[in-house]
Amino acid sequence: MLQQLAQYDAKLCLLVNRTCRAKYVRVSFAMISRLGNGVFWYALMLVLPLLFAERGLIAALHMLATALCGLVLYKIIKRRTERPRPCNVYTAITLGADPLDLYSFPSGHTLHAVSFTVLAVHYFPPLAWLLVPFAALVAASRLVLGLHYPTDVLCGALIGAALAVCSLSMVGAL
Repeated sequence: MLQQLAQYDAKLCLLVNRTCRAKYVRVSFAMISRLGNGVFWYALMLVLPLLFAERGLIAALHMLATALCGLVLYKIIKRRTERPRPCNVYTAITLGADPLDLYSFPSGHTLHAVSFTVLAVHYFPPLAWLLVPFAALVAASRLVLGLHYPTDVLCGALIGAALAVCSLSMVGAL
């Protein structure tokens, strides 16, 4: 069963990555991926206190604390699984951006995008119209650019959502 999942994962990865051959797709998704690497989220955390005063500061600090937990968890999982990136396994992959490290599982970009989105939308629901599509684009960028398998992205999203929900329950916000 795991072998079938791995085969499906690789086929879907190769299929989605074909879109990266078009320069406008590659450049667009590389920019989204770069923003999703922290730039967008750090800017959001700086802006929230300016726009929403104390509640914005609380949300930003909550996002920061959860991000630090996510980073530690992400690094532990990456070191233990050591799953090579699809661009290092398949010659047919068009690499659309430089990888940040050697390993693929889980997608840290997706983990943080989902975690930040869940937390920010919890505090400020009207931000969903901006954050949900952006988080989805960040996740898609990892596939399009040939840096992750679909299961890396899916598991990154699940871990990010779980971290956000757990952190919300820990502060009694649920």
